[in-house]
Amino acid sequence: MAELPVQQVRSPMIEAWKQKKRINDNLANVKFKIAVLSGKGGVGKTTVAVNLAAALVKHGKSVGILDADIDCPNVNKVLGISELFRAVHDKILPIEKYGMRIVSMASVQQGNDVLIWRGPMLTHAILQFLEMVEWGNLDYLIIDLPPGTSDAPLTVMQSSSLDGAIIVTTPQPVANAKKAAKMAKQLNVKVLGIVENMAGDVFGRGGGSEAAKELGVPLLTTIELRKEVRDYSDNGIPPAIKDSKTLENFEEIIAKMKL
Repeated sequence: MAELPVQQVRSPMIEAWKQKKRINDNLANVKFKIAVLSGKGGVGKTTVAVNLAAALVKHGKSVGILDADIDCPNVNKVLGISELFRAVHDKILPIEKYGMRIVSMASVQQGNDVLIWRGPMLTHAILQFLEMVEWGNLDYLIIDLPPGTSDAPLTVMQSSSLDGAIIVTTPQPVANAKKAAKMAKQLNVKVLGIVENMAGDVFGRGGGSEAAKELGVPLLTTIELRKEVRDYSDNGIPPAIKDSKTLENFEEIIAKMKL
């Protein structure tokens, strides 16, 4: 078989390097980039990402949220956002709400449109967001990753020079959370700790502290499963803004994050 010319072999690598540089340049005015991830869906990862951002705003920090779950975006729903974002001079302008700057694929879709995309298209969309969003100066960019260890979280971890990752799990057996944490560590992303969500009579408690102990990282907080949290979220209000007990949980996370 004939060998490919050297320039053809190197070209994709060079283009990937150039794109990563453009992403780093675009995020140069963001002090800390934190990913929120989970080993599986349905653990309340988006709720944790949004309320962490809201608590940081209460601390006087400038905060952005990137919803990197391209085909199943939830950040806009949790924040009660229905408008579409604008693009000016090849830059995407975030939507602002509750003092946060938010970008989500839901701000591109119309109504109940469904995205049926293969992995390469999802990856391309994430890279475009990382490269083209005009965040301005931010203290924190919170990136809500899709669950699991597939292309989308891999793309963010490899492309955005993250400062840390928070793993969200329920109190049940947490093998998937451990896989997510090990993925982050293998990609040289610092695991800031574990958040145990939905603790209480229904799901029990303790799985988060077990995972944290096994992985050698902090248990950042344990969040109780409470109706008040659901009610606020269903009405597009981050509970950390209105509910003192929720705010205490996220104050604890902020205090224990070692960036």
